[in-house]
Amino acid sequence: MAGLSFAIPHAIAQTDSQTPDQGNAGAQAEAVDQDFLNWVEAFKREARAKGISQEILDSSFKDIAPVKRVIELDRRQPEFSLTFWTYLNRSVNDARVKKAQELMVQHARLLSEVERKYGVQARFLVSFWGLESNFGSNTGGFKVIPALATLAHDARRADFFRTQLINALQIIDNGDIASSRMTGSWAGAMGQVQFIPSTFLGHAVDADGDGRRDLWNSMPDIFSSAANFLSNLGWNDSETWGREVKLPPGFDLELIGFQTKKTVGDWQALGVRRADGRNLPVANVEGSLVLPAGHKGPAFLVYGNFRATLKWNNSIFYAIAVGHLADRIEGKGRLLAKAPANDKPLLRAEIQEIQTLLNRLGYDVGRPDGVAGRQTRSGIKAFQRRSTIPADGYADISLLERLRAAVAN
Repeated sequence: MAGLSFAIPHAIAQTDSQTPDQGNAGAQAEAVDQDFLNWVEAFKREARAKGISQEILDSSFKDIAPVKRVIELDRRQPEFSLTFWTYLNRSVNDARVKKAQELMVQHARLLSEVERKYGVQARFLVSFWGLESNFGSNTGGFKVIPALATLAHDARRADFFRTQLINALQIIDNGDIASSRMTGSWAGAMGQVQFIPSTFLGHAVDADGDGRRDLWNSMPDIFSSAANFLSNLGWNDSETWGREVKLPPGFDLELIGFQTKKTVGDWQALGVRRADGRNLPVANVEGSLVLPAGHKGPAFLVYGNFRATLKWNNSIFYAIAVGHLADRIEGKGRLLAKAPANDKPLLRAEIQEIQTLLNRLGYDVGRPDGVAGRQTRSGIKAFQRRSTIPADGYADISLLERLRAAVAN
């Protein structure tokens, strides 16, 4: 979110030089703004009833107006999906690894203290920090209260953002930060670990003892809050996140996914090995297999800490990137699997076509929206099984071509 500026649109007074259309547009904008202001007044009464002080409400909502850019970003639909390899190479590169290792040394004492107190390994704390805000350099340029008010007033996800707005006001009312200094992403994620307000209220820590939970500038607060959150999500410092593995020929792809959990020994017995072919470690730990790029891409055996990461950010790509960056920080190498030479993302329109074709063939995947979610992946797997091809649920150009042929026939 770095580089996005906060702007408050203003009504443009009509002049003789305006065309009728320009005048109508100005009137419409004024009507929208007035509706927003009416909504703000009603919301302030609700917030006051929930214990937010009048002084905080007056200062937080002074001169407020809807933020057009926030709505634009909320509606944004990227033309391309990101492939696993593109995402990983952007998230975990040599420059970020080097910076992370330097910061591990710079903050070694503090990280060690936090690790002992909360049971979260230092390398993972630095990895989350790097993925969330590029080590504090990209924390977002929006004022949180106007951004959240804009989204709470908007109908699309009003209830969620209304709750986040109340929580943000509670943070201000608690004295953690002034509304004028509360900045974050367009969706209200704040500070160097990008906590949304509800996460902040539930898990942020005043580790430096100054009476404020400062996730923007206090490194003790930042690391302790991240560690406290992960600990509360079930993090186990006696385990790692997972590892890249190699599957044997003809492996049953029905065993892929979080619905199947087996001990490391059980996976070893099924022929799963480390990526370099060596045996898996001897450990009484349960894990699941994930294939983020289909059966032709890398495979990962992931453990409980991976599931905890998914509770922080429900993205398999993100969770693998966090784990891989943490491994690179302590000196481990790149993945052994290689990206294909033709690693091309699908257009959003192509994913919509896949969904449309699956529906036409009787695999109900819901309304085509260009996002290959769980229902779409289930439909893909069903089609793949019927077509006697590896059922990995992965959407790529070869799948689209098969679906086109199936409909044509």
